[in-house]
Amino acid sequence: MASGKGVINLRFNQDQGCFSCCMESGIRIYNVDPLVEKAHFDVEVTGSVAHCEMLHRTNLLAIIAGGSRPKFSDNTVLVYDDISKKFVMEISFAAPVRAVRLRRDKLVAVLSDQIHVFSFPSPCQRLFTVETRSNVLGLCEVSPILAAERQLLVFPGHKQGSVQLVDLASTEAGISTAPVTIKAHEHELACLALNQQGTMVATASRNGTLIRVWDTGRLAQLAVLRRGSDAATLYCINFSQDSEFLCCSSDKGTIHIFALKNTSLNRKSAFGEWQRAHANFPVPPECACICAFGSKSTIIAVCLDGTFHKYVFSADGNCNRQAFDVFLDVCDDEDF
Repeated sequence: MASGKGVINLRFNQDQGCFSCCMESGIRIYNVDPLVEKAHFDVEVTGSVAHCEMLHRTNLLAIIAGGSRPKFSDNTVLVYDDISKKFVMEISFAAPVRAVRLRRDKLVAVLSDQIHVFSFPSPCQRLFTVETRSNVLGLCEVSPILAAERQLLVFPGHKQGSVQLVDLASTEAGISTAPVTIKAHEHELACLALNQQGTMVATASRNGTLIRVWDTGRLAQLAVLRRGSDAATLYCINFSQDSEFLCCSSDKGTIHIFALKNTSLNRKSAFGEWQRAHANFPVPPECACICAFGSKSTIIAVCLDGTFHKYVFSADGNCNRQAFDVFLDVCDDEDF
């Protein structure tokens, strides 16, 4: 849902060092630390945009039109080249595209009941399609690093609350490996995240109280993390680069930080079945936010209302604000 400032959607790139801001007025690309606007695409070029996926820090962006002033159809994925200043690829489908994901070797288009995987960027050929249960949220993630331990595509499985894993390293054109499924939750999935190496997947359901972390190789549950006792809408889950921490944001207006490696840092529940957050800090309540880890125990939250929050968290669970800004007011930097 668009904010009052015309922001429709926000998403970090694969190393979480940049984020894209989809707006009624086009697209803006920001560097996280320091906070600098790196690129600006006006509505005359892109139209209003619902989704934007950066390819790391390259010149390529994949977009899906949306909002009130779309220039293209919402059943099309377009790839824009910021060097040539033009769209260089267009892939259309029979139904609206809910999300798009990029790796250096693949493009993934997510529809409500299908996921299409293409080789990318050249040649761009459809490798395979998987049927999914209804996935209007467009939940889907891919391992971002080509040299990662596991090359995975993860998305909601056919059974409610399950997550399906596809090994991208062993797929060929027209062939996909036997599905591997984790029964993660009783309720429908609401959020998914993969760590950088593809060895862990984090899941949350629409109930929004628990986050479960799974080993993608052994399909074993590694941790049960309790965000809170009240139901909530989770907007984002992210692992730190080294997978030692995990963060999440929700409509409760709190960013939660959990320790994954040294779990003794987390607060324990009275029953010992799950762990409470190691640290947390507030953001504008009921305003959709994405969150990710920066360097040196810092965590970033970027919100639809245009606010940017940077906190540093300590081993004893304290969180102190290091920076606050309104990213929509940050000027363009020509030295991208």
